[in-house]
Amino acid sequence: MRLVRLAQQPSRVAEDVRAALASLGRGSNVVGGVALVGASPVDGRPVEAVVVMPKGVLIVIGVDLPDPALKLEAPLGGPWKADGWPLVHGDTSINPATDALSLSAACTHKIADVAPGAGPIGTIIAVGPYVETVDQPAADLAGSVRVLYPTATTMLAATVSLATAPRPRSVQQARELIAALAPDAPPMPEEMLLGEGFSAFSDDEPTVIRENPLVAIAQTVPVQHPGKAKRPAKPAVPPVKPVPAAPPVQPAQQAVAAKPAPPARQTPPPAAAPAEPSPKKSHQSKTVKWLPVAAIGLLIVLLVAAISVASGGDDTASTQTPPPPTPASSPPPPSSSAVENIQFTSRASAADQKCASHAYGDVQSSLQQTSCAGVKRASFASSIDGRAAAVTIAVVEFPNTEQATAFKAAADTPGGGGILDLATETNQWQGDVPVFEGAAYQSSLDGKSVRLVQVVWVPGPSTADDPGLVRGAKAALELPVNG
Repeated sequence: MRLVRLAQQPSRVAEDVRAALASLGRGSNVVGGVALVGASPVDGRPVEAVVVMPKGVLIVIGVDLPDPALKLEAPLGGPWKADGWPLVHGDTSINPATDALSLSAACTHKIADVAPGAGPIGTIIAVGPYVETVDQPAADLAGSVRVLYPTATTMLAATVSLATAPRPRSVQQARELIAALAPDAPPMPEEMLLGEGFSAFSDDEPTVIRENPLVAIAQTVPVQHPGKAKRPAKPAVPPVKPVPAAPPVQPAQQAVAAKPAPPARQTPPPAAAPAEPSPKKSHQSKTVKWLPVAAIGLLIVLLVAAISVASGGDDTASTQTPPPPTPASSPPPPSSSAVENIQFTSRASAADQKCASHAYGDVQSSLQQTSCAGVKRASFASSIDGRAAAVTIAVVEFPNTEQATAFKAAADTPGGGGILDLATETNQWQGDVPVFEGAAYQSSLDGKSVRLVQVVWVPGPSTADDPGLVRGAKAALELPVNG
């Protein structure tokens, strides 16, 4: 995320908005795009930021509350309550965000006019000076408006859930939209926009590229048919003609008949065979009568031997075939695990050494200052008390225990950031994509490695102190993570 500061932002919470956007880092490793801080899409009405992202546009508008709050109930169409006390804003406003929603609608119309088909346009109502938990109705969360206190975690979750175009916009489209929304913004080189995740081509060009190979394949299929006509030449295959070897059995018998003389010498009855040379005709007639019998007997012996060999081969085959069944008896793959009666099903796992690029907030800053040995990440689908949940785990390894302890302290600080979910980055969730806002959090230190766990309901909302989520997070501390 690259920030371009154009003008002074109007609200007190503006500084928190800018810090949250800056925590997302440069480039598209976390969330790419260009944040036009202090832009005025509608003349004379500046907003905190207009974020032009590869897959959407976000309008960020700040709303200042009278005092900090631990819990803010913020329905878009009804009155707001801070720690149970109603909040009023003006005489005709339903809630403090009424004017902000009006400004958001005007900005949305302006963006739709200057860039038709710009993709999803979302709105973030940033409240402050501080709110620990913001409670929005489920119907509002299903729309395109989020009410939140701007931190790295909440801003990341909002950008992921609101920017959902099927393909990124091109560099040229991004330049035209930025020029229309902020004419004073400096020109941005193509390399920088490509690094923020924008595409080098317009949306309709890749579809043409995909069609050409299909046409080529359709043309090459008939070309293979003439080649198939050459199959008549395959009579050359008759080298496999061991079948005609059946007729040569007769010559084999003659050869056997010529060689049975030695067996005749070994057996007592054919002892007359040595006298064959002197009486040629008389003894020849006897041997001619005897030789077929001997040949048949020898063939029978050979058949018995062949059958025994074949049966022995079958026995060896039978002894060799059992190994395949053994995998069936082996334990199921590690894609599914159960800990403390909670079932976890793996959705994604990976490992690399780019620790900081997968982090955000203070955790990312800590990893940029401290070299890590590697990071393993895994995502699991789970069911806790009959309700669907999502689990994200990161195991960060360090060269020594001191660095691991310092990193855990930074990660355990509320609002200090964390490690991005792997399945969300790689689009491997099935069904609803979880939003790790208000997640139950657990961490553990094991020598030189630190494990961070977050668990949320799918769909939300979730709270960090939810007993079911806390129980799932503690169980996930024992899950094996294979990178």
